[in-house]
Amino acid sequence: MSDTTFSSLQLAAPFLANLDQLGYKDMTPVQAATLPLALAGRDLIAQAKTGSGKTAAFGIGMLLKLNPTLFAVQGLVMCPTRELADQVANELRRLARGIGNVKVVVLTGGISMRPQIASLEFGAHIAVGTPGRIRDHLQRRTLDLARLRTLVLDEADRMTDMGFYDEIAAIVRECPAHRQTLLFSATYPDDIRAATARFLRDPLEVAVDTAHAPARIEQRFYEIGFDGRVDAVARLLRHHRPVSAIAFCNTKARCREVADALREQGFSALALYGEMEQRERDETLVRFANRSCAVLVATDVAARGIDIAGLEAVINVDVSKDPEVHVHRVGRTGRAGANGLALSLCAPNEKRWVKLIEDAQGFTAEWHALGELDDDDGAVDPAPMITLCVSGGKKDKLRPGDLLGALTGDAGLLKEQVGKIAIFEFVSYVALDRRVAQQAFDRLNGANPLGPDFGTIKGRHFKMRFIDD
Repeated sequence: MSDTTFSSLQLAAPFLANLDQLGYKDMTPVQAATLPLALAGRDLIAQAKTGSGKTAAFGIGMLLKLNPTLFAVQGLVMCPTRELADQVANELRRLARGIGNVKVVVLTGGISMRPQIASLEFGAHIAVGTPGRIRDHLQRRTLDLARLRTLVLDEADRMTDMGFYDEIAAIVRECPAHRQTLLFSATYPDDIRAATARFLRDPLEVAVDTAHAPARIEQRFYEIGFDGRVDAVARLLRHHRPVSAIAFCNTKARCREVADALREQGFSALALYGEMEQRERDETLVRFANRSCAVLVATDVAARGIDIAGLEAVINVDVSKDPEVHVHRVGRTGRAGANGLALSLCAPNEKRWVKLIEDAQGFTAEWHALGELDDDDGAVDPAPMITLCVSGGKKDKLRPGDLLGALTGDAGLLKEQVGKIAIFEFVSYVALDRRVAQQAFDRLNGANPLGPDFGTIKGRHFKMRFIDD
């Protein structure tokens, strides 16, 4: 397709205007390859990496098939993790502004089913969730897929790797036979091809740029001994000084060890791994995304679906045994035309895994000595932002504009000193410039009759606190 503008798709004027406002000018390669086919109603197997624009690739077609006046689930997106489901749902809501009152509900585990059931009872057009929780709703008869028009399997390879195949198959059995199915996957090996064949009807296959451009990502490998891995991570951070970095570990025990040790050395570091409470996971991801935390130490499964704009560096604390996982880790940096840095620590017993990575990516690992790094044990710069937690959220009808108004009004902050705002059901988080945050907090809370821990927003009193380590 020679014309890669969205206007070439002959979309309605309000929809195109919204895309333009969101910054969607020209289609990415995966969008240009899949959108015309999806709009034509074809089933698709699209092989594309994370960060390639695939949410819009399947989301636009899904949204345009909706009947907004029919409050029934007409689109279903299955994702491997809660974080990816949240990310996809938020992007679909943004894209849906050009259509009207489209309701998107998130169905994931780790939180109570009651609010999800209530949302479904009031009517939803699109459901986005993880296979386990979607199947739970189907078994309880709280989710009805009889009017489904579009089914999307996002990151199908990871869902099958994580053992979700049986749940996916059970969900597909509940879907109408006459539907469109779109399968997106970073890889599509023969075993997944065989397993998913019966989910699709005469699908077209599209493979677009499935490997991250090596020129944008500089990879460096550092040989280390069997001890001193944590100190090596700290040394890499001190030398390269990334504002934002993810450090990948193979186990949650290593995650905790590295995060604790980095904090002891003055780094702003948080751990993310399985079995964490949902609220703790939410706070961790919010703080990392809003630059209140500089280093996220994570396992691969816990970090699946996290897409942080401007991520400067990835550190492989442990070498992954799976070359595809290594590619996925490294591909978190160097996005949207930016340069990225991927630093891997390798003990002698891990060199065989590096050889597998070399063979899979067709390159020769570039080895460096830790001795090349600056041996600087000086003070570590704090994260540029700090997160203010407000004990009120969507249930209290708080909106981002309400929080921004209070902070730029009563608290006296400039708009540029207020960072990302995240509003959940019962709590909200706001990133503030660390240099002026305490002064703003004192202004917002100083005259409150309920005490210094409360602030006033829209004439109502909410408890507030900073989250910091």
